[in-house]
Amino acid sequence: MEVVMAEGLRSRLIGAWKLVSYREIPVDGSEPFEPLGDEPQGIIMYTPDGYMSAQLSRPDRPGFASGDWFDGTTEEYKAEATSYIAYSGPFHVDEEKRTLTHSMFVSLFPNWTGQTQPRVVRLEGDMLHLSTASPITSSGKTVNSALTWRRAEPN
Repeated sequence: MEVVMAEGLRSRLIGAWKLVSYREIPVDGSEPFEPLGDEPQGIIMYTPDGYMSAQLSRPDRPGFASGDWFDGTTEEYKAEATSYIAYSGPFHVDEEKRTLTHSMFVSLFPNWTGQTQPRVVRLEGDMLHLSTASPITSSGKTVNSALTWRRAEPN
């Protein structure tokens, strides 16, 4: 029985997952919102050696007029940064408590670099439901994030 537990949550997370939905749910009871639109794109990956990477994007992001990622306008950089979420680093699972943490070794949002954030995790078949364990600030509101991912087909 102990071997089954050891292979439980962690082994089921390993692989790639495609983003299905991303909603922010304000703690004040106001209307939930979708910061990357109603058809966000993204992949989250968990590797067998204990690393994860999350990349989330609004679809149809405009390119930079210059074609050079180090030579954008202020407006282009703002649009770029507010339409994409990215971070990577180690992940840890506590099988007994069924908890998951993401540690941000690198992050597009510099405030997250070096943080370890707990996630509420629920697996149902080929669907992975992740949410923040405590509220964060998003678009000026205190919210809980709720993301649904579908296991990616082998490539």
